[in-house]
Amino acid sequence: MARVISVESERFPIAGTFTISRGSKTEAEVVTVTIREDGQSGRGECVPYKRYGETIEGVRDAIEAMREQIAGGISRAALLDAMPAGAARNAVDCALWDLEAKITGKPVASSICTAPPRALETAYTLSLAEPEAMAAQARANALRPLLKVKIGGDSDMARIRAVSDAAPASRIILDANEGWSDDNIVANLAFAAEHGIALIEQPLPAGRDSILRNIAHPVPICADESLHEAEGLASLVGLYDAVNIKLDKSGGLTAALVLRDRARELGFGVMVGCMVGTSLAMAPAVLLAQDADFVDLDGPLLLARDRAPGLVYQGSLVSPPDTALWG
Repeated sequence: MARVISVESERFPIAGTFTISRGSKTEAEVVTVTIREDGQSGRGECVPYKRYGETIEGVRDAIEAMREQIAGGISRAALLDAMPAGAARNAVDCALWDLEAKITGKPVASSICTAPPRALETAYTLSLAEPEAMAAQARANALRPLLKVKIGGDSDMARIRAVSDAAPASRIILDANEGWSDDNIVANLAFAAEHGIALIEQPLPAGRDSILRNIAHPVPICADESLHEAEGLASLVGLYDAVNIKLDKSGGLTAALVLRDRARELGFGVMVGCMVGTSLAMAPAVLLAQDADFVDLDGPLLLARDRAPGLVYQGSLVSPPDTALWG
């Protein structure tokens, strides 16, 4: 029986505004793929990202171009060669994982997790704003054990001080989203170390980060925009201490598993992160992140409304997905 594919664009309002160094948005725009076969259906969600030249229309077109091959039964392994890494492949790959689980009755977790999946402590993201406003955000979330703080501007030292003072018991990840420069990185790193920062994500623009090989890392530095696929890991050795794996960058769970394992082999710390999406996008990432050093899967917590059923969040703990949602 041939598979039947449907592709849908959806919008989910963000609670307030989500701001990083490159701009702000008030809603999550996602593309959802549903693949039906033998009376079962599998779903996958992706978030097209403008930073990588992706649009809703472009991602939909890329998936539509694969319609015949998907209907013909393409495997996840063959999909890696048929589509480039990115959001479109992620949605298709995750839908195929979900479909396989539904048809076989074998949960995805039983295939990829070495132990029964557990609830994970996720970071909670604070949007980029003026220091006083960021302090207020931090104060409101000071009971969360792990905060991820968006920075990347002229007042970053003031932001670091404001947030660390407002949430003294929280571990803090700084995410500069490529917003620092050769001129300020050494001073900013030293200041972050003085304030007990746990990790700094992508301080410099991808491709302009060679200085990281020649300066001290008083705080571990994590690659985000500089990393997409496992093939790019070797070039990051000596530059970064950890890598942020996102399904929308790697192009799905299949590729992300390879990326995670190779990162471990090369000695990198592992963070599993996300774009701002719904529980459907987070679900496979929760399984991927079972042994991660840092987990940043708070997308649904930033939304005004999530899918139903969704993931269960209790404070900063996110539980593994119920199979009714995914997997």
